[in-house]
Amino acid sequence: MKTLVSPSLLAADFTDLRGQMEMINRSEADWLHCDVMDGSFVPNISFGFPVLQAVKRICVKPLDVHYMIVNPERYIEQTAQLGAMMMSVHYEACTHLDRTIHEIHMAGMKAGVVLNPSTPVHLLQEVIEDVDMVLLMSVNPGFGGQHFIENTISKVQRLRVMLADCGSSALIEVDGGVNGETAPRLVRTGVDVLVSGSYVFGDKDPLARIRELKYEKA
Repeated sequence: MKTLVSPSLLAADFTDLRGQMEMINRSEADWLHCDVMDGSFVPNISFGFPVLQAVKRICVKPLDVHYMIVNPERYIEQTAQLGAMMMSVHYEACTHLDRTIHEIHMAGMKAGVVLNPSTPVHLLQEVIEDVDMVLLMSVNPGFGGQHFIENTISKVQRLRVMLADCGSSALIEVDGGVNGETAPRLVRTGVDVLVSGSYVFGDKDPLARIRELKYEKA
């Protein structure tokens, strides 16, 4: 089985969005990662539903939508209507996380929970059996092109033990600083899904970069 690769739309060239999405369609990418930022939960604003709707009309890959916003539960139905496959929300942004996870499922999507670098994995103990994916941020969220936080490796290991202990089949996704040096280390530790932005879209041969990230898992 190979790792799943979810290139990050945030790093795409928005002056050639159609061309970038057609490249993703031709590639071996499994999903398209879409970071929605509100300038409140994180200190940046990215894009909203008009861009997501345009992307959905072009991109044939499943949309892996990651909300870096306050009150993400307000957008569950709209995200489902968009046709997203996965809706991931931050633990730190959801007062009623259990309810939000179930509402995402009721809307027909898979539910992911995201942890910031300083948030320990044990805080997911009460919901871990209900989520389809845990996304670990390996940079502080809000901006692309940041350096990988080394503690992510041991954090993945702790999460893998937690998932095994409760018999969960949830995927582990990592976002931030994923490149040719960090990706194989993450996969060896137990990561299932690699999110990569500038490493893919900033390369002269993004198709090769995506192919390179499709590692065989033990």
